[in-house]
Amino acid sequence: MSRSVWKGPFVDPSLIKKVDKLKDQINKPPIKTWSRKSTIIPEFVGFSFLIHNGKKFIPIKISEEMVGHRLGEFSPTRQFSGHTPADKKAAQTADADKKSLSPGSSKPGVSKPETEKPTAPSGSKSKEGTTGAKK
Repeated sequence: MSRSVWKGPFVDPSLIKKVDKLKDQINKPPIKTWSRKSTIIPEFVGFSFLIHNGKKFIPIKISEEMVGHRLGEFSPTRQFSGHTPADKKAAQTADADKKSLSPGSSKPGVSKPETEKPTAPSGSKSKEGTTGAKK
């Protein structure tokens, strides 16, 4: 659920104070903050922030495209460590199967059909298997 329009965007008051202090300075050091819920306002454009993600501070340079978003959107809290070992093992076996296939061979697990012996047409009579048949 979004914030009410008449209230305006939430910005931590300490952030506004820090930005106001640094506006006059030429060399602007990054502003360290834990307020991930604060909305980025146009006054923040051009400033650097160090946003805490729960473990470390992520450096972010604010641009015009970021206005209206939250600071926390730009410092991810979770790190993707990869898929499970079972998926890695399956991928390795698939790669090995691809390498083992030569252009003339068939897919593994699929056997080539044996050469079949020609059979007599169904309309002809054979001596074998006619024990009870009428002649």
